[in-house]
Parts: sequence; structure tokens; C-alpha cells
Amino acid sequence: MFIFEHSKNKMIQRIQTVYLLLTSVISGVLIFVFNLWETIKQEIFVVDLFSREAITLKVIPFMFFASALLALIAIFLFKNRKLQFVFGRIIILINLFLLGLLIYLSLNLSGEASVSEKGIGMFLPVLAILFIVLANKAIKKDEDLVKSVDRLR
Repeated sequence: MFIFEHSKNKMIQRIQTVYLLLTSVISGVLIFVFNLWETIKQEIFVVDLFSREAITLKVIPFMFFASALLALIAIFLFKNRKLQFVFGRIIILINLFLLGLLIYLSLNLSGEASVSEKGIGMFLPVLAILFIVLANKAIKKDEDLVKSVDRLR
């Protein structure tokens, strides 16, 4: 029992766990708080895109949720730092693709000339990328530390 509690405390004490948790909150929770854009009639949130006809709009919520889920899974991979690092890179790629898709859609919104104002939700992938880069940096630092200790033995 003590060994399990000890390894769990190691997971919580690592800074990359905080970064991964923040990424998960940004991609999974803040999408309900901040809108992507506003039209004259309404605010458009990520969840509202499920009801749209275009497949490109339906992909956006899935990518946000995939990013959040992969970040949560990566937290529990603390014993396998290499796989955790790979998950971080996958999350970065998802968010880069998501950011590109959001920029493309924001430039091609119907009635763009008189209608919309971009919301904070458009920048959430940038924050997610920032925190994943910081998490990967900390994971790499841990991996280098373990390798240097192994060399000393």
C-alpha cells in the first residue's frame, strides 16, 4: 500500500502533471466558457458546432475533446516518460491542426463582412500548445536526469 501511495505522490509532485492538467482543462472545460465567435444573433461555442452541417465544423469539437482526453491519459503515463513525451507531441499536432482549422474558418465565415467578432475560444489551442511544450520540456528534463543517474551507476 505504501509503495502505491509513494508512486502516486511522485506523479502529483511533477510539474508536467500540472501542465498536462491545465491543458486538459483548457481543451475540455474552457470550451464551454469562452465562445469561438459571435454573430449578430448569437454566440457560437464549440459544442454548438455539433449541430452544423459542414464536416469541418463537426471536427472541431472532437479535436478539442481528443486533446483533453490525451492530456489526461498522459498524466497517468508518468512511469513511461518516453510515451508521455510522444503523447505530448501528438497533442501539439492536434492543436496545431485545430488552430489552423479555426483560422481558416474564421477567415471564411459566411457574411464575415458585417457579422462576426472572434472570441477568446479561438486562442485556446495556442494556450494548450504552450502548456504541452512546457510539459514536454519538463518530461525531457526528467528523462535526462534519470539517464545521468544511470550513467553514474
